Amino acid sequence: MGNSCASEVIMKVDTTGASKKTALQYNLTYKGVNASHQMAQADAARLYDLRIIKRVGREFGIEPAVIAAIISRESRAGNLLQEGAWNREGDLRQCTERLADCIEQIKFRHPDWSKAHWLKGGIAAYNAGVANVHDYDHVDEYTDHGDYSNDVVARAQYFKKKVFKS
Repeated sequence: MGNSCASEVIMKVDTTGASKKTALQYNLTYKGVNASHQMAQADAARLYDLRIIKRVGREFGIEPAVIAAIISRESRAGNLLQEGAWNREGDLRQCTERLADCIEQIKFRHPDWSKAHWLKGGIAAYNAGVANVHDYDHVDEYTDHGDYSNDVVARAQYFKKKVFKS
C-alpha cells in the first residue's frame, strides 16, 4: 500500500469496533468503537519499543498504529505471551510482512475497492485468509468473533491519535 497511503488512510476507515464477545475479554459490558478504544488504552502502556514498531512499519509500508492494534488484539500487547516465547522484532517483521501481503492480495482481488477498503480487507484477510474476504459489506464474516478488522481498525485509530501522534 505504501507508507503514506496507510498512514493517511487509517483515520478514514469506517468501523463498528469490537463485538460484545471481544469486549468481554477485557470485562467490558459494552461493545463498539468505544470498547475498542478502551482496550487499546489498556494495552498502550504494554506496547514494547515503539521505535521497533515504527521501523518495521516503514520497512513494509504499514502504519505503525495498525501494527500496534494487531499486537493489542492478538496478545493484549504481549500480556498473553510468555516472556521470551518470541523474537519481538523478528516475529513482528514476519507478521507485518504477512499483513502487507494480505493487503496487496486484497488490492489485486478487489481493484475497484478504495484504499480504505483495501486496508480493512487486508486486516480481515490477515486473520481469516484472503480467500475468505469476498465483499466489503461482510469483510469480517469469517474473522474471529466476526469483528477482527473492525476492532483492529478502531484500536489503530486510537493508537494513531494517542500514541503515534505526528
